[in-house]
Amino acid sequence: MMNDWAGLPAIYGDVLRRAMDSLFRTFENFSEGTFIVDADARVVWINKRYAARFGFADPEQAIGRDCEAVIPNSLMREVVKTGKPILLDILETDREPLVVTRLPLKDDAGATVGAVGFALFDELKALTPLFSHYSRVQEELIATRQSLAQARRAKYTFGSFVGTSAASLEVKRQARRAAQLESPVLLLGETGTGKELLAHAIHGGSARANQPLVTVNVAAIPDTLLEVEFFGAAPGAYTGADRKGRVGKFELANGGTLFLDEIGDMPLPLQGKLLRVLQDKEFEPLGSNRIVRADVRIIAATSADLPALVAAGRFRADLFYRLNVLTIHAPPLRERTSDIEALAYAMLEDLSTQARGGSHYELQDDALRLLCSYAWPGNVRELRNTLERAVMLSDSERIDARALAPFIGSGQSGAQGATAQTPDGSSQTAASGADAAREPSSWSDAMAAFEKRFLSDALRANGGRVIETAAQIGMGRATLYKKIAAHGIQV
Repeated sequence: MMNDWAGLPAIYGDVLRRAMDSLFRTFENFSEGTFIVDADARVVWINKRYAARFGFADPEQAIGRDCEAVIPNSLMREVVKTGKPILLDILETDREPLVVTRLPLKDDAGATVGAVGFALFDELKALTPLFSHYSRVQEELIATRQSLAQARRAKYTFGSFVGTSAASLEVKRQARRAAQLESPVLLLGETGTGKELLAHAIHGGSARANQPLVTVNVAAIPDTLLEVEFFGAAPGAYTGADRKGRVGKFELANGGTLFLDEIGDMPLPLQGKLLRVLQDKEFEPLGSNRIVRADVRIIAATSADLPALVAAGRFRADLFYRLNVLTIHAPPLRERTSDIEALAYAMLEDLSTQARGGSHYELQDDALRLLCSYAWPGNVRELRNTLERAVMLSDSERIDARALAPFIGSGQSGAQGATAQTPDGSSQTAASGADAAREPSSWSDAMAAFEKRFLSDALRANGGRVIETAAQIGMGRATLYKKIAAHGIQV
């Protein structure tokens, strides 16, 4: 729409003309060159500096020529043809490249009648700060995307599940089979049995391996935030919401795998919404009318007894049947004790690479017998924790039962009475030489030791399930998580 200047005082039109003339003269004086073409892209005017740069001693010699005959690689014809500006471009010449801008010229009816071009800089170094900033931002963006993509790749393979016992081989067989299918997978087992490792291996061995693997630990997120965590939120959807909105884990995992760890802790209202997403393959972010398609393969894991939760009305039966298609039971360590030696040496090898000086740790026979005699309620995670503590405090690279005993079962009650054979053939409890019952140095130390022991026993009795433990002992879940972290309790 054109402005109608006819009804304005004459001085307004004069100011406008003077502004246009001043702007043009300013560009013409301070730029490296200026020229104008008509509707046929023929040169109608060029300033002396620009003409001389392209070999014309007299600017009049360039008048009437096609723009390309005067300035090779010129794009003025494109501007005239399209009527659209090219605001910033680099013009290659036989000398230094030029930074140029090109603008269409239009009549009162809006038709393009020509174009004007300005060569802003004849040295790119004038734009070096801008180019450097742009390049740095681009490099950071690429690095961030690569880092994020790497974080959402499978970190473990089937080879990471160490063990050749019958139970271990069967689990790996089932997991490899699951990797070839698209159905949901339900991983069951006590805490620390390697369910997350299996989830990574299944994703890494599937057709979705090059797509994201996104993990949500249901037990670690407050109930009020879980819906946003899963489905995202529109800008300003709730008090304190991000002004840019938030992308949910389902959308992030699109095309790949969503691993739902500790799904037994999911609140009932969210279970219904999850079931609908699994059935319809679509959802709406919180506070939005936008429909998001979700091509996501679900792998769920829990240490809870889901059938018992279903019977108690704490887990939806329809969601359970939806997830319980391919079920894999990760066996506890006490059911595959023949794997303990291989597991222990794999962990020691990893710890050796992390240790300074290239240490190489070995287990004495009595240490191996001690490890195999313990029930390992914390399973593989507890085994690694025990070995790591022993390595950190051992004065020798050869670890025997005496060096391990203080850390078996967190040094409590002589590793719960586990026995091992000493080199001379006599039996001793795991607490031998451990000084397990050290005297507390103060009232606060004694209370802290009691609290840690009490919470550890309660968690062990509930198979490491935090929500059930919190309910049993009458403590809030968030408070229990804080105390677990404060005491360094392995769950």
